[in-house]
This record gives sequence, C-alpha cells and structure tokens, in this order.
Amino acid sequence: MKRATLFLCLGMLWLSGMLSCRSAQEDEWIPLFNGKDLEGWIPKITGYPTGENYGNTFRVEDGLLTVSYDDYYSFSNRFGHLFYETPFSHYLLRIEYRFKGEQATGGALWGKKNSGVMIHSQSPESMEEQQDFPISLEAQFLGGLNEGPRGTGNLCTPGSHVVINGELIETHCIEVDGPTFHGEEWVTMDILVMGDEKLAHIVDGDTLIQYSQPSIGGGVVSNFNPIAKPDGQPLKEGYIALQSESHPIQFRKVMLKPLKKMNSSKN
Repeated sequence: MKRATLFLCLGMLWLSGMLSCRSAQEDEWIPLFNGKDLEGWIPKITGYPTGENYGNTFRVEDGLLTVSYDDYYSFSNRFGHLFYETPFSHYLLRIEYRFKGEQATGGALWGKKNSGVMIHSQSPESMEEQQDFPISLEAQFLGGLNEGPRGTGNLCTPGSHVVINGELIETHCIEVDGPTFHGEEWVTMDILVMGDEKLAHIVDGDTLIQYSQPSIGGGVVSNFNPIAKPDGQPLKEGYIALQSESHPIQFRKVMLKPLKKMNSSKN
C-alpha cells in the first residue's frame, strides 16, 4: 500500500506540528532503558511463565539491550517479548536498533531480520504461558536480505484492528514504503501514540503510516485467555514490549516523551 493512499493532508500537517517536539532538549525524554541492566522490564517467552528469561534471551551487553539466542539449541517458536513495567497512552517513543549476526537455528524464514515493538499491548501478567504474541499493535522492524527492497516500519496487528482513512483494516500486516537497511547499521524509529486518536510510525524523520481507532479483534494470536480479548474494545493505552522473533537484535536507546498526562492504570 503506497504512502499516498494512506495520508490526508490535514493529518500530515497535524503530524508536522506534533513532531516539532523532536527538536526539544533530550532531558525531556524518559529513558526506559538505563544502559546498565533490565530494571523496569519484564520478560514473557512462549512456553514459560511471566518473568522467566529463558536462555538469558534478553540481556545487556556493552551498554546495549541485546536479544540473543546463544543458549538456545533451537528457537522452536519461543517467541519472546520484553515489557516495560508501566502502561502509557499519549507519547512519542524513540527506539534505536540494529540487527546483529545470524538468525537462530529453528527460526522461521520470515523471522530473519524481523523484530518489532508492541504498543497498546495487554499486560505480561495477562498472557497465558503458551501464548505466542500479546494482543497489541506492532511497529515492525525489518532488515534487508540483499535481495531487493524489504522496508522497515510496517504495521502488524496481532489480535487487533485499526482504521486508516476512515476504513476498518483487518489485514494482519500493512506494508508501507519504508527504507531498506541491508547491513547492521543503526536505525531510528519513532512511534507517535495519541491514545486511540492518532498513531504513526516515523523512520529517520520520515512518516510512513498514520492510523487511528485501534481496537481488539481478529486473529494471529494463539493460546490466549478469552477474558483478555474482548473483541471490539478500543485500545486507548497499554504496554510497550520489545520482540524476540529468532534474529539477534540490539537496542541502544529506548526513550519516551510524554505528550500529555500518562495513564498508569494496569490492564
């Protein structure tokens, strides 16, 4: 889906105004990752209880938040998510990431240089032990495979739907015209979240997609507790979670700028 079909001029003007905060001083940002340890973060890996960091999947190496599979004999669908402990509703999230090394043995072909950050997610405590993905919205990180374009910044919707240009979109992953990064360079992605009113993915300052009215619905989530999936319920706030999907990835910044009073009520 081309960018031109996704945006209205009014929306782009609105985004330009909101993103003027990019020039603000860095001390207005809240660092969610402290560069030293995983304080404030909660792992949830498929097949294991909330809080168990199987295989030391999530770790800090040389000041970088690192997703590694050194201690795995096979990935075997052990999809993981590292949740920040506090839910948010209105914010600008900035992430600097890079893919590193080779995909873990046993990872799916689509998982090569594939990861992401979940927003408006259910809480880690509300996930079942065998659940694969949290009910959420995903800003997808993709890396090029030296086989043509494979742009980053897509939107995926595990257990959710969104509205684009007034139309309810039930497609699981919505492709955008994002840039392709074939190597292990650092990439900056911003995710703008204004409750359920407006959300956007921005890569290196370029707005790729804008959407609104996210709600619970659809599939692509397995082994969830039905109580956690009331289809039709608006997604106005939730947790932020970094993925592990079988390819090593590192993060050097995970920062959040509140855009109005944050909602800290638990899901």
